[in-house]
Amino acid sequence: MSDDLRLTPRSAGTDYAEILRAEAASEPDPVSTGPVKKDTQIIAIYGKGGIGKSFTLANLSCMMAEQGKKVLLIGCDPKSDTTSLLFGGKACPTIIETSSKKKLAGEEVAIGDVCFKRYGVFAMELGGPEVGRGCGGRGIIHGFELLEKLGFHEWDFDYVLLDFLGDVVCGGFGLPIARDMCQKVIVVGSNDLQSLYVANNVCSAVEYFRKMGGNVGVAGMVINRDDGTGEAAAFANAVGIPVLATIPANDDIRRKSANYQIVGTGTSEWGPLFSELAANIHGSVPNRPNPLTSDGLLGLFSSKDTGGDIVLEPATVADMCGVAEAEKRTLEVVYEEI
Repeated sequence: MSDDLRLTPRSAGTDYAEILRAEAASEPDPVSTGPVKKDTQIIAIYGKGGIGKSFTLANLSCMMAEQGKKVLLIGCDPKSDTTSLLFGGKACPTIIETSSKKKLAGEEVAIGDVCFKRYGVFAMELGGPEVGRGCGGRGIIHGFELLEKLGFHEWDFDYVLLDFLGDVVCGGFGLPIARDMCQKVIVVGSNDLQSLYVANNVCSAVEYFRKMGGNVGVAGMVINRDDGTGEAAAFANAVGIPVLATIPANDDIRRKSANYQIVGTGTSEWGPLFSELAANIHGSVPNRPNPLTSDGLLGLFSSKDTGGDIVLEPATVADMCGVAEAEKRTLEVVYEEI
């Protein structure tokens, strides 16, 4: 971003609204894809909104930290709720909002303004625009631009976990896949059609960018709220990715999550589950998935539940207008040969 758009301390006659509009209209700087200083696993986690990505990541990151790993958790969802479980429900100041305030005050953003620690986990939220006031995907791009200015590619972590909303298909949310910013993708899903539809879309995005020369692959799937019906496991098998963990639909987990309690620790009965997930992620490889067609996805479910046996009946002009279609004579002029 050009230096002439940077805000300076307030002075008489300065039109900050115009400066901010100009900055919003400018294209963001290209995202760096240079190597990090250590062998860091950067993993992007995708899934349908509300499927349990934040729950999974908060507990996973705590387990990894307990095992002696240095972990950075970054929320990349405009709802900014990835870290809420980690911080007991307390909202974490977002990078985008903090940056805007600092610019207006003529100050620089520091690490301590946006990155916070608990349970040995480092965590931050990118944030996003207010409702109706901007593009969430573009906010993600600007958020990573700010991270790079803070030295993202110089940081020393074993794992960087990125929490992305999977049911948004704009470019900003596909940034880690499109620009090889991560090595692996993990999808979180359940035994329902909508979450598997999102997981299949993510696999399609990975396959598309692999054909374009990308290197990101799918490490596997976490099945959350498993009720034993098996559709999610069948999906993973069909697209060619492993199941990294299966988290049951359990009232104890639901209650503790609702009360902002971490269950991914060695003292919890659920600790072994998240310990196994951490081990499976560490040893996972970036698989190239084989996304399903719409009919293939529907085929994982009983036709009585999805309408898979429905035959589409085309509409007619009479249906649309309420009257039979009148014959329309052509206005084409036909000349006889002389």
